[in-house]
Amino acid sequence: MPPAVSPLLQDLQAELPAACLLTDRADLITYAYDGTAAMRQLPLAVVLPLTADQIQATLGIARKHRTPVVTRGSGTGLSGGSIPVANSIVITLVRMDRILELDTRNLTLLVEAGAITQKIYEAADAAGLFYPPDPGSMKISTIGGNVAENSGGLRGLKYGVTRDYVMGMEVILADGKRCWLGSRCVKDVAGYNLRDLFIGSEGTLGIVTQVLLKLLPKPAGRQTLLASFTSMEDAAETVSQIIAARIVPCTLEFLDRKTIQCVENFTRVGLPVDAAALLLIETDGHPAAATEEAQKIEDLCHAHGASSVRRARDSAEAVQLATARRSAFSALARLKPTTILEDVTVPRSELAGMIREVALIAERWNVEIATFGHFGDGNLHPTILTNERDLEEMKRVEHAIDAIVEAALARKGTITGEHGVGLAKKQFLRRQIGDSSHQLLTLVKRSLDPDNLLNPGKIFDLPPFADHHVDAPAH
Repeated sequence: MPPAVSPLLQDLQAELPAACLLTDRADLITYAYDGTAAMRQLPLAVVLPLTADQIQATLGIARKHRTPVVTRGSGTGLSGGSIPVANSIVITLVRMDRILELDTRNLTLLVEAGAITQKIYEAADAAGLFYPPDPGSMKISTIGGNVAENSGGLRGLKYGVTRDYVMGMEVILADGKRCWLGSRCVKDVAGYNLRDLFIGSEGTLGIVTQVLLKLLPKPAGRQTLLASFTSMEDAAETVSQIIAARIVPCTLEFLDRKTIQCVENFTRVGLPVDAAALLLIETDGHPAAATEEAQKIEDLCHAHGASSVRRARDSAEAVQLATARRSAFSALARLKPTTILEDVTVPRSELAGMIREVALIAERWNVEIATFGHFGDGNLHPTILTNERDLEEMKRVEHAIDAIVEAALARKGTITGEHGVGLAKKQFLRRQIGDSSHQLLTLVKRSLDPDNLLNPGKIFDLPPFADHHVDAPAH
């Protein structure tokens, strides 16, 4: 005799088309993970809505049965923000992926939350426009996920992060109300800025269904440089000098020796594998201005110890170098069964010291760490190469992660630059923002979601309703 169907599943089956609901264990396993290593939890059901009405209906059923809801896109998050909680419904928005409107007069793009970031970039590019945010996972990540995590990327130094390009969005609140936050106007100061409150809220305040994005004119010129250094200090000092010279490149990325070697083995683009550090630098804008800035940067690199500076000969080579940088995480992930990508940011003046300290932490806890990141932003990704099945090593890994976060905070940095708090960082949040600010965050959550229905246990813990809880990471 087949097992009895729960009242919750009966209601979901009655409300949703069969193609929009997954309940088989084999299907649910796929949604027990995101991009975070060593965390997983099987949900009760997965809903793949085609419309906002179906999301509202699902939330109504969740409220009726006091069942938590976790929203996700492609599952590329790296802080555990979309890991299900026990006995939860996962709503995944990947089927709501239409580009609804490209307004070339007002330079805006209206999209559904499941639209892939790369397709947004390509749609803007085809119209001679530019959508700058470019998270490393942009080929598969969704704009809804980018908004939920306020994702950054390689162009963050000059162009900022996702928040800087969201003009408005449609959200569905925990009580089922559908709201539009923001406007189509460049200037709008009416009332509280609820749009910004929801950006980076990691699915804890509402479900984003549509996003209105700001576009820019496409830069006419671009120059790409690759500078290699025999010492980390020289690379860090060069970054400081570039910024001090009042040059703001579009991209200013860093790779350490271990990452360089892994990326070269993976991509074969001719990176200097004997270098201690590489800087990938890109300027853009008017062709003459981009070329002038590139020459100044090249001169600064040579003046501060660069052993070589390579200028991309054409756009194909520039894309090849940028793609090599984007592949850093994938390249490192080939080395060990488990790859844990950390995400801390420090003031740029602290970069060299922070990288030295990461190396000392790796030595102290006997773990393998490669480091790359967005040097121009001060955003580092110490990447721990390990094996989650080795429980003794995982304990040392946890100590190393604690030490990295503490080192960043000691340097007046932040526990996350672009990946969010989620499950991975919530134990550090109070240490960074203090008790009063932490309490304020929880008051906002309680005001908008008094039943703690949406993504409970992420960012911070609140007293649960019913028996809901977030399982500890499974190692």
